This record gives sequence, structure tokens and C-alpha cells, in this order.
Amino acid sequence: MNKAMTLRNRERSTLVQAPFIGAGDEAVTAKFMEAATIVTVPARQILFRQGETAQYLFCVLNGYVRLYRLSRDGREADVRICGPGEAFNECLIFGADKYQHNAQAADSCTLARFDLERVRSMIEEEPKIVKAVLHSMSNSLRTTMDCLANDRLQTAPQRVANYLIAQGPADANCYSLRLPFQKSVLAGKLGLAPEALSRAFSSLRDAGVIVRGRIIQVNDVSALRHF
Repeated sequence: MNKAMTLRNRERSTLVQAPFIGAGDEAVTAKFMEAATIVTVPARQILFRQGETAQYLFCVLNGYVRLYRLSRDGREADVRICGPGEAFNECLIFGADKYQHNAQAADSCTLARFDLERVRSMIEEEPKIVKAVLHSMSNSLRTTMDCLANDRLQTAPQRVANYLIAQGPADANCYSLRLPFQKSVLAGKLGLAPEALSRAFSSLRDAGVIVRGRIIQVNDVSALRHF
């Protein structure tokens, strides 16, 4: 693997367990590991823009990446927030030649980058790789459908409450957590405008949620579950 020696053990483990790598057998995993180039990206750097010629498939090893689209008047709409172990651009492997969205590092990131043409060649040489890639695409589709359902079925405070519950210890009724990214990124992840996120946090005060910057104190998980 290019620059593999710079990987920490945790990042190496994250790459091996990524859906399109770990879903295959040892031969598939080895081929992907050999094809990976490890890159470090500073916060807010644009990885690519919608409409540009597609070149790479990515897997996040550390940090977070925003996938978003722009309206004609410059408004942004987040499509997905990708964290460690998550891949993006798998849908481009099978013929698409343009990026379908913009990608920006939400913070300093370490990424595994795969040349799309090389991945396509690997698929022709080793059909087992198709199964691994389709497994990854299936995971992405399920995640997208869950997000869409939550957007339709849950109020803004309920989305925030469910996010906070998912981030906390399974058996704890109170805990403190630090958001892994800025609140503006969380808003995009939950399909909310930043001002809607602020109002949601205000609504959750009655359920014992206290916000201090990126530090969130949850004092009553039971109350959150019934919000």
C-alpha cells in the first residue's frame, strides 16, 4: 500500500473493516490494500466539486467529510456526513464519469483514496470484488433510506434526541459527550438548518440537555426517549 507505514494501527484496522474491503475474502482485501493511497486533508479543504470528472473512490480513516450540493443561488444542502470506516463514491465505479456532489473535509482528515480506473480494472480481473463493492453500496443505500425516513417522521428535537442517545453509553441515564465536529456539521447530518438545530437544543432543555459549545450534557436519557 502506498504510504502504508504512516498509518496508525487504529486507522489500518478501520481500512480493513471498511465495507467494500472487509466484505470480500483475503484476496479481495489484499488487492484493495495494495491499491490504496493514504492522504491527509486539512479542515475545510474541498476534495472535489460536483460535475468534475470523477477520479477517486474514498474511505474515511480519521475525521469527517461533508458531501453536499449547491443550489443555483449558492445555498448548501448536506447529502451525507461520512465518518471513520465509511466509503463514498462507490456508485461511480459502474460507469458514471462525473462527481454527483461536492466533498469537503469537515475537519482534518485521513483518507484512503482509490483510483476509479484501477478499481474498474480490478473488478474485471477479480469478479469477487463486485460482491464487496455491492455490499458497500447496499449499506450506503440503507443508511440513506433511514435518514430519509427520519427526516419525514421525526421532528427536529426528536432527531437531535435520537442522535444524542445513540452517541452515549448504552446503560447510562446521564453522561457528557463532545461533538466530533462543529454544530453546523451536525445540523447538516440531521437534515436541519443551523438555526433549527439551535431551536431543537433549546427545546431539549426540559429533557435535561445542556449545551456548552461542543460539550453536551445529557442528564436524563429516559426523558429524551419520550420527547
